[in-house]
Formats: sequence, C-alpha cells, structure tokens
Amino acid sequence: MKVKQISVFLENTTGRLAEVTRVLGTGNINLRAISIADTADFGILRLIVDTPEKTMELLKKAGFTAKITEVIGVLVNDKPGGLMKIMDIFNKEGVNIEYLYSSLINEEGDAVIIFRVEDIDHGLGIVEKAGLKAISAF
Repeated sequence: MKVKQISVFLENTTGRLAEVTRVLGTGNINLRAISIADTADFGILRLIVDTPEKTMELLKKAGFTAKITEVIGVLVNDKPGGLMKIMDIFNKEGVNIEYLYSSLINEEGDAVIIFRVEDIDHGLGIVEKAGLKAISAF
C-alpha cells in the first residue's frame, strides 16, 4: 500500500512554517507525520495528513507550492533494531532509499517509518515479500 505524502516548498524565513500549520489547523487537517529538510534558501516540508487532496487545495489557495508524492509506510514496533531489520532487507535487495522519517502512532509503541525509494512498486513488493506490514493510512 502506498501513502500519499505532501511536499511543500518553503522559503527559509521566519514564520513560514507557522503559516503552513495555521492552514492545516484552521482547515481541520489532522497531521500524522512531519519532516523538514532545509538549505540556506529554502526548505522542503513533508507531511502525511488524513486528507491529502483537501490539504493540497488549502495549501495552494494559501499560495504555497506543493505536490503529492507516493511513499511507503512500514509499521514497526518501536524498539531497538526495528529500523535496522528493514534497512537490512532493503540493502540485501539493492533498494536505494532517497529519504526516510518516522512517527509514533499509538500508546503501545508502534511506529511507522516513511520511506521514499527510487521504485515505489519494487520497494513495496520487497516489504510485502519480507512479511512486513505496509500501511496506506495511519
């Protein structure tokens, strides 16, 4: 299963991230996971939300440049070695990971690791073949 991730391109200026969170909050968007990577001039904010299409509409209406990208979400128990197991599987299969980030999803300690890989379908097939749980929403 694939997860829809929203990438928002932000100027690296004070208050710009707060503007995005205001759009999400006032739009009643539930944020599931968030990551930001920055350079001197701009940042890429990556979001997993409960309603990606609605979120895109709100962001574009507010003047943000954003796009939807498919990523893989893998459920893992939040304990030492959880990520290592997945990384070993991807490494053995020669999968290049472009980036990843994680989010805790419940009080029992389950986490979801979000992976962006070169070939989403191939990566997803490897996850399923290894008996790992891929999720489409959380």
